[in-house]
Amino acid sequence: MWFVDALRHTPSLAVFLTIGLGFWLGKLKFKGIALGTVTAVLIVGVIVGQLDINVGGPLKTVSFLLFLFCIGYSVGPQFFKSLRGDGLKQVFFAVVVCALILLTSIGVAWLFDLNPGQAAGMMAGASTASPVVGAAEDTVNSLSGSPEHIKDMVAAIPVCYAMTYVFGTLGAVWLLGYVGPAMMGGLEKVKTMTRELEKTMSPAGANADPASFNACRPVAFRAFEASGEWMAEMHTAGQLEKEFEKNGRRVTVERIRRSDGSQTIDAIDSDTVIYPFDTVVLAARREMIVGDHSWLGPEVAGVNILDFPVEDIDVTVKRSFEERPLRSVIDERWMDGVDIKKVTRDDVALNPLDHLTIKGGDIVELVGRKKNLDRAASELGYADPRTLATDFVFIGLGILLGGLLGAIAFHIGSVSISLGASGGALVSGLILGWLRGRRPTFGAIPKASLWVFNNLGLNMYIAVIGIASGPSFISAFSEVGPKIFIAGLIVTLVPLFLAILIGHKLFKFHPAVTLGCCAGARKTTAGLGAVQERLGSSVPALGYTITYAVSNTLLIIFGIILVLVTSL
Repeated sequence: MWFVDALRHTPSLAVFLTIGLGFWLGKLKFKGIALGTVTAVLIVGVIVGQLDINVGGPLKTVSFLLFLFCIGYSVGPQFFKSLRGDGLKQVFFAVVVCALILLTSIGVAWLFDLNPGQAAGMMAGASTASPVVGAAEDTVNSLSGSPEHIKDMVAAIPVCYAMTYVFGTLGAVWLLGYVGPAMMGGLEKVKTMTRELEKTMSPAGANADPASFNACRPVAFRAFEASGEWMAEMHTAGQLEKEFEKNGRRVTVERIRRSDGSQTIDAIDSDTVIYPFDTVVLAARREMIVGDHSWLGPEVAGVNILDFPVEDIDVTVKRSFEERPLRSVIDERWMDGVDIKKVTRDDVALNPLDHLTIKGGDIVELVGRKKNLDRAASELGYADPRTLATDFVFIGLGILLGGLLGAIAFHIGSVSISLGASGGALVSGLILGWLRGRRPTFGAIPKASLWVFNNLGLNMYIAVIGIASGPSFISAFSEVGPKIFIAGLIVTLVPLFLAILIGHKLFKFHPAVTLGCCAGARKTTAGLGAVQERLGSSVPALGYTITYAVSNTLLIIFGIILVLVTSL
């Protein structure tokens, strides 16, 4: 058949076929539940692999290293930040949950007599930790034994992963969304407590339509014709600003257009002259600019002079910045003409309300003209301007350094222990992402690019695994049988059930935060979505970010440990 011959002749086409159909299949929902792209890509890959297509070359390794580096890069700032201060409690919780998953997996592997490949695939699927698949494969390949036995164990990893992933997702959704609230006093009680916490936190996204935004825009730009009594003779921009200050109102002159339309001036300083009947653009906080302007002249609406661009940048507040109320920051002269659109702390967006405090490590989204933004950003910290360019030098050298780090091996007796290329790439991403978060002047990877690298890297890796394991998938499936599903069910339910009790009784988190912490420690975004939908609040996300960052790293390491322990 021409189509099959084309896929065999150009195996890369089979990979893209698998990714395309997998993403489509993964988005289909039945009663609100989707299979998920990773599982769907694996299933499609197995089907395509029945055509006996040889996908060779380093594609699988390259895509997985890219995925791991970008995962580390994205969670690095939060991961290291969580190791101190208030987040430390959530770090310990994530470690406890990951340890429960590892211990349960070891016990189940012993109970059902699973080999290292079967155990690792089962743990990866039951805990919905897809990166464990790649790390486990590298570790299994490093074990001693006959090539045939190693090959069989590697082939079992995607089979066991596919058989346990679906219930790993559905079980987490059921436990967190329905059983969890009942264990902590009932759904209505948890909802009430969540609403009370919302009032103190004021998260920007709580109970809000994602398409909406805060109607309060503190900074206004307004245009006036300089034809009032005070403007009967020419003045400078500095004199106009001082005239406003006499009434306790601080404004800045942003733009001037000459009365005859011959010139529009953007580079304004205190000595720039304003002639009678010129049009002047003023910028100030709304309460400063509202009032009687008859002495200056009438406001001009709908004129071209207000048609000018403003920029939107994120500024990471420097660690040395003294914690202080938002109002006192806004009142600084270096904030003139600058609007604070949003404040993000620990990946939670907060409304810029007057009672909110700004402290080191916060990410403040500023809006204004470039000259004003540059001035404000230099006082607050480090600006991270919007960019579409990805720093591929940073990515390439970062993965190289991680791979070299992973190649360093330590010997304990006859056992060689190393991070491997995959573990090294993850660690490199964590460190470089953390450094980038502290001083965002290098290593830019826009969010859109990061999404592509994460999803394409992981799913291309899974596609290659599925295609390569396709011919042996059925025989491996018949070998593991129902015992893998039962083993996965235990590893899904037991650690998560215990995690809810431990978070509520021992760590004494707020109920909504407990559920968010459990979702993060179990790396289940679907579980977080179920909890937020049931509670009608985004507050559970307060517990998701730190635990997700920790477990994303720790479960990969624990997957390697599981392979080593079950191989003894």
